[in-house]
Amino acid sequence: MEIEVRKYQEKDLPEMIQIWNQVVEEGVAFPQEDFLTSQTGRDFFGQQTHSAVAVDIVSERIHGLYILHPNNVGRCGHICNASYAVSKESRGRHIGEKLVLDCLNQGRAYGFGVLQFNAVVATNVHARHLYERLGFIQLGTIPGGFRMKDGHYEDICPYYHEL
Repeated sequence: MEIEVRKYQEKDLPEMIQIWNQVVEEGVAFPQEDFLTSQTGRDFFGQQTHSAVAVDIVSERIHGLYILHPNNVGRCGHICNASYAVSKESRGRHIGEKLVLDCLNQGRAYGFGVLQFNAVVATNVHARHLYERLGFIQLGTIPGGFRMKDGHYEDICPYYHEL
């Protein structure tokens, strides 16, 4: 499998929506609770500053994706935010790392100065280890900041990386 991270194309949307909804359904990482439809997914991914996919260049199968967008406006508009999703079947193959590295480059290319994650769930140890290995700095902990699918609350850890 040879993975390339590239800007998404219209033909990628069904697989992107499926992967995104898979993470929403799991209820342990994304704050969203509503699933994307073909129309809301098209709008959602199209409205981002940059949406990208991790695709196997031979099979053209999409294994993951990310979205990049401003974290805020005006005087804080130089700070961007991103979300990553890797399909269940593709986890553990360093696809998330390829997505994050590409996202850092795209953030710079779009003129952002900082990439900030607002709500990394404390129990998401694989993501946290990856972010820390890539130079992200944890800003602290927000107790009970994320409501898990089963209704209990977990701490969240904001992170940032200067671009």
